[in-house]
Amino acid sequence: MDLLSIILLWAPYLSGGISVTFGLVGIGLGLGVVIGLPLALVQVYGSRVIRSVTSVYIWFFRGLPILVLLFLFYFGIFPAAGLDLPAFLVGAVVLGLRSAAYQAEIFRGAIQSVSEGQMTAAQSLGMTRMTAIRYIILPQSLRIALPGWSNEYPNMLTDSAICYAIGVMELLTRTSQIVGQTYVTMPMYLFCACLFIIMNYAGMRVIQAVEKKVEIPGFGATAV
Repeated sequence: MDLLSIILLWAPYLSGGISVTFGLVGIGLGLGVVIGLPLALVQVYGSRVIRSVTSVYIWFFRGLPILVLLFLFYFGIFPAAGLDLPAFLVGAVVLGLRSAAYQAEIFRGAIQSVSEGQMTAAQSLGMTRMTAIRYIILPQSLRIALPGWSNEYPNMLTDSAICYAIGVMELLTRTSQIVGQTYVTMPMYLFCACLFIIMNYAGMRVIQAVEKKVEIPGFGATAV
């Protein structure tokens, strides 16, 4: 059986793997934003004690390989906490927790790039610190952070394949199972690689479109 026939025969199964991969990426990126942005705000505006705690979190998740984190949570932390979670959910959560550590640093740099004078000016007009952060600092810093944040998508996409190690039925896992059934090894893995490249390209095109949509003329990197 040639490669094209195999691909057509197994296309629905591979499509399911693509859906699972996108699910891992989507949940991971979303969780990374939900956790990473507050971490960044605490890093900039929090007390020394809170900054130290968040620094430990960032150091921990940036300092360990993703495979080690997957095994640690799947076989250790979650079972010890009495949580019997499916492999997909464990993979998505671990990807999100790790991404949050990287996103926190991206958001922190963007927040610190906004002039402190803007906070001072906002408070002089009667705004509270939280109001100034919400309406003055964040709208600017999130736009500044977007180009750097966009790198998280391809990183998350490639890291999702490591969830193969805990049995998540993502694209690489399903490709390996097809290889085991058909004994067509290299062509199938090359096809899998092409699918990852297409997914990477498509996702980055969407993110670049969003960047152009929200950019402010004359502000940031586009300024002359």
